[in-house]
Amino acid sequence: MSAPDGSPVGAERSIGQLFASATENMSALVHDEIALAKAQLKRDAQRGATSGGLFTLAGLVLLFSLPMLSFALAYGIHTWSDWNLAVCFLLSFAANVLVALVLALIGTVFAKKAKKGRGPQKVAASMKDTAVVLQKAKPHPRPELPKERVPEAIEAVTRSSS
Repeated sequence: MSAPDGSPVGAERSIGQLFASATENMSALVHDEIALAKAQLKRDAQRGATSGGLFTLAGLVLLFSLPMLSFALAYGIHTWSDWNLAVCFLLSFAANVLVALVLALIGTVFAKKAKKGRGPQKVAASMKDTAVVLQKAKPHPRPELPKERVPEAIEAVTRSSS
């Protein structure tokens, strides 16, 4: 079993390796959060497109079906009921308006769902939370090694840097 950078799990890793691993993990986290934001935006856009399509369909049904449906329905009502032809045409128009209203209500439901979807806001809040956690993170103090265990090369580096 090995760590993501290929070193054995039980082995001591250098600060450079730890930093590289942390940088790689942060990069992967940011890329994943961006991918999540894109997916949520795509879902919200699809809901908005569905809503717009249903509104358009409601308008087209009302526009193009009125003449043919009105005449057919009005003459059908007149044939079955012997009512005045004007009343039959009004009932035919009311039926077309009712169909258009039902389609518009369905479109309104989809529009509310698209407006309610807060995909990118959730991801942005998550990224802000991650940034706050990282800003507050403090490195753990490493215990000092006893002087007799410190190799001479490390002592030389320590003396030269002071």
